[in-house]
Amino acid sequence: MAMMRLRREDPRVVGSFRLHRRLGAGGMGVVYLGSDRRGQRVALKVIRPDLAEDQEFRSRFAREVSAARRIRGGCTARLVAADLEADRPWFATQYVPGPSLHDKVNEEGPLSAAQVAAVGAALSEGLLAVHDAGVVHRDLKPSNILLSPKGPRIIDFGIAWATGASTLTHVGTAVGSPGFLAPEQVRGAAVTPATDVFALGATLAYASTADSPFGQGSSEVMLYRVVHEEPQLMGVPDALAPLLHACLAKDPEERPSTLQLSLRLKEIAAREAHGVAENRPPAPRREPERPTGRRAEEYAQQHTERRPGGTPAPRPQQPRAAESPRASAPRTGGGRTTNGGGRANGARTGSGRTTGAGRGPAGRSGARPPARTTGTGRRSPGPDRRLLRQRLIVFVVVTLLVALGIAAAQGCQGPANSMRELHRPPVESAGAGPAGPAAPAAGA
Repeated sequence: MAMMRLRREDPRVVGSFRLHRRLGAGGMGVVYLGSDRRGQRVALKVIRPDLAEDQEFRSRFAREVSAARRIRGGCTARLVAADLEADRPWFATQYVPGPSLHDKVNEEGPLSAAQVAAVGAALSEGLLAVHDAGVVHRDLKPSNILLSPKGPRIIDFGIAWATGASTLTHVGTAVGSPGFLAPEQVRGAAVTPATDVFALGATLAYASTADSPFGQGSSEVMLYRVVHEEPQLMGVPDALAPLLHACLAKDPEERPSTLQLSLRLKEIAAREAHGVAENRPPAPRREPERPTGRRAEEYAQQHTERRPGGTPAPRPQQPRAAESPRASAPRTGGGRTTNGGGRANGARTGSGRTTGAGRGPAGRSGARPPARTTGTGRRSPGPDRRLLRQRLIVFVVVTLLVALGIAAAQGCQGPANSMRELHRPPVESAGAGPAGPAAPAAGA
C-alpha cells in the first residue's frame, strides 16, 4: 500500500495512536498509518468534518462499528479501537501489509485461474464470517482487498451495514463503487449476503481480466449497465466463467450462497493447481561434475557401493581409450605377455591380478573389487585390499615361523637321542664276548 507524508492539516495524534503516514482517502474520510505505545501498527480512519456534523450519519456509524466488533475471522482486518463521540469520529483496524488486489493486477497483469480461485476461496471464507456476524460489507472491490503474506484480507468496513438495511444515505444516492455494486444497491433495495456475492464475482472477474465486467464509463453509465446489461466475461478462464456468471445474476435469489461459493472455488483452485503442476516441464537434469586427479581417487573410494554379502558392486564400464599395440598382445602360458621385455596393458600376472591400465576380460569386472587408478595410468589396489594383503603376508610369515619352530624342536630331540645312543657304554651279553676291545683279566 502506497504511503504519503502527513500534510499540514493532518493530525499527529488521534486517541492513543500516533500517526506516521497517509495511506489514502475515500468518501468517508482519510486513512492513516498509526501505532500505539506497544508499537502495534493500525490503519486509522478519521471521518470527514461534514459527515461528523450529520447526526444521522453518527448514529449509523455507531451501529456499523458495533456490528464490526462482532466479526471474527482470519480473512478480515480486526477492529482494534474506535471513538464515536469525538469531534471527528474515528476507528482503527489491524494494519495489513501488502499491495491491494487492484494494484497487483494493475502492475503485473491478470492472475492465473489457480490464483484467482485461491484468492476467491479465501475471500469467501472471510465473507462467511462477516455474514455470520449479521453484517454485509456492501463495498467489496479490488482496492478493499489486501494481499498480505498470510493471504488476502478484507478491509474498509466503513460503510458496512446490518443485513436488510438500505444502501441509500440520501435520496437517490447509492453508497459503494460503480461497477461492483449489486443491482439491488442501485435500486435502493435491502442488502443481503447475496449483495457481497455479486461484488465478489465482479472482483474476481477483474482479477482475471484486469477490467470490470461492466466496462468503463461515468458513474451513471456504470450503474445503468449493472442493472440492465449482462456482464462481459470474455477473457475469464473457462474453469471460472460459469461460477462468476452465476454470482453476477441480477436476481439475488439466483446467486450461490457464500458457503457454496467457498466450496466451489476451493475445488477449482485444487484442480487448477494440480493441472499447472502436471503441465510444468521437468527441470533439466544436471550431470554431476566428475573430479579429476587425486580428487577422483578419493571420490571413487568414498562412493564405492557394496553388496550385502560384502562383495563390491560392479562399477559401470567406462569408455576405453584407444588401445595401443602393446595392449592387444597375446598371452603366454605363464599368464604374462611380453612385448620387447615389457608387460602388456591388461595382462594378468601369475597371482591373477591385473597390472595394466585396462580391465580383465568382459564379465569378470563384477567379481573383482574396483581398482584405483594411479597417476601413471596403472591400476593399483585400493587401501582395503592393500591392508588385506599385508595381514595375509603377516599371517603366512607367522605361520611359517611357528612351523619352522616346531620342526626345529622336533629335529633337536631326534639328534640328541642319537648322540646319547652313540656315547652309551656297550652292554655285555651272557656267553658273548665284549663288543669292543677285550677287557683285562682280573688280577692281570
